[in-house]
Amino acid sequence: MTEVKVAVLGGRGAGKSALAVRFLTRRFIGEYASNAECIYTKHLCLDGRQIHLEIYDPCSQPQRGKLSLTDELHWADGFIIVYDISDRASFAFAKALLYRIRESHIGAYKKMVETSVFLVGNKQDLCHMREVGWDEGQKLAIDNKCQFCELSAAEHYQEVVAMFMKVLRNITSNFKAKEKRRPSGSKSMAKLINNVFGKRRKSV
Repeated sequence: MTEVKVAVLGGRGAGKSALAVRFLTRRFIGEYASNAECIYTKHLCLDGRQIHLEIYDPCSQPQRGKLSLTDELHWADGFIIVYDISDRASFAFAKALLYRIRESHIGAYKKMVETSVFLVGNKQDLCHMREVGWDEGQKLAIDNKCQFCELSAAEHYQEVVAMFMKVLRNITSNFKAKEKRRPSGSKSMAKLINNVFGKRRKSV
């Protein structure tokens, strides 16, 4: 059984929680409490490999002020950064998140296994209200060496699944590139971080 940890991050109203729940349950729920946070768990089979997936969905951070991802950078094997294509402020917040993750690759939080990152422009069903162009999202992804797609959590279930599968394949490929996925003692560190987070866990 391979353990994979993914953090889904984005500004308030970007639809990150809806995206995660859409993948996990097929259901679309439009409204979420922005002050709630939890870790969802799911067992699945990917290319013949059994995966124990944990998805961290944090409470929404303010889109202004100091951005801290210290716990997430230690914990996650991959990140899905979500913005709302009809909200330029959420795109700016996604850019700040990507910068923070990229900064960590050369800083104190650099991990033994490279972190997989996927940038997602959500709410494609609101294309008539678009404030962020597809080419802007694509350029931001290229600049930060991550993958990119636009979709609608409300309308595109299969595209949501396809995006998550790409993320999981990238992460497991990174695992295969190393003889050991984590340095010794990292499991106890992960447990410590989980205790610090104090999140509700939900199995689906």
